[in-house]
Amino acid sequence: MTERLYYTQSYLTNFEGQIQETADEGRRAYLDRTAFYPSSGGQPFDRGTLNGVAIVDVVDEGERIAHLLDEPVTTGSAAGVIDWTRRFDHMQQHTGQHLLSAVFAELWQAATVSFHMGAESSTIDLAVGALTGAQIDAVVRRANEIVFENRPVSVVFEHASETEGLRKASERDGELRIVSIDGLDRSACGGTHVRATGEIGPVFIRKLDKVRGNVRVEFLCGARAVRRAQADYEALAKIARVFSSPLDETPALVAAQVEKLQESEKLRRKATAELATLQGRELYDNTVPNARGVRRAVRRIAKGTIDEELRLFAQGFTARPDAVFVALIEEPPTVLLAASKGGAVNAGEVLKPLLAAVGGRGGGSPQMAQGGVPSREALDGVAAALETRG
Repeated sequence: MTERLYYTQSYLTNFEGQIQETADEGRRAYLDRTAFYPSSGGQPFDRGTLNGVAIVDVVDEGERIAHLLDEPVTTGSAAGVIDWTRRFDHMQQHTGQHLLSAVFAELWQAATVSFHMGAESSTIDLAVGALTGAQIDAVVRRANEIVFENRPVSVVFEHASETEGLRKASERDGELRIVSIDGLDRSACGGTHVRATGEIGPVFIRKLDKVRGNVRVEFLCGARAVRRAQADYEALAKIARVFSSPLDETPALVAAQVEKLQESEKLRRKATAELATLQGRELYDNTVPNARGVRRAVRRIAKGTIDEELRLFAQGFTARPDAVFVALIEEPPTVLLAASKGGAVNAGEVLKPLLAAVGGRGGGSPQMAQGGVPSREALDGVAAALETRG
């Protein structure tokens, strides 16, 4: 059995023990006692060194904790050194999670169903359908007020049968490790935590997502929150410099520019549509009718898609009587067939069986149909078949 020093000494950065057993040619070590936290409860494992060898993973195997190493070690005395920067960051994020979960429950009766700590940010999933911006603002204010109050964070051990007042009931039997934020929260937890809420540092909620009917809240605490806030400020400052605008006026200026761009895009699309229609009509005027009196045009395109512009061009051509338009796109192999209303060619009825005959799929209305085929050869076969129509 491994004695877990981190249960009572989260601030311990150096420890001594005994390597009692190794495996995997010495790259997996089992100690009598350890301060290295294994991945558990949403919190990642600690890094550091064991007898000068880098720790690459720490695994909870029930009664024992396995230390996975970059190089082999042998049994005997052990000196462990914790990567304190990583450990303290995890302590800030995990205690911050307890704080946020308690405040969400206190203010909005939103229960936390899961927690994950990532390398850049952390998330909690809340059992609610939605949260408003005003609700999030209230949570951030309340959480940071409690940080500023520097409330004590304590750890005690209680038997499960005697434990009361937990934010979330524990499913474990026997002795529980209870982490408490004074006057706010009591939770069964095996993670590492700070001694007081002031050490959590600033609490920052960055975004919300809907995940399987819950709301996922992305948050940062402490040094992470400071780094992210600085990065966000620098990004906003660059935007302000581009617009030669004071920082506080930049959001409104960007919104106005976006609105102008959207209006310009609408005008561009309208002009493009009108031009495509006119070009289709011009092609009709310049196309000589065949022996059956049908004006037929074929356009081959090396690479592209059947987009709105191409459809409008086809409609411009076939808006006049007795017209058939074919577009053949070689990559990906695609075909568009358009025909005049009331003419001899029903685009949907003609194209669908031709596509099916070469392993393709598609269809459409009497005036316009489209579809894809599996190869260039199949496309050429459809094109040859269409030559006999119209």
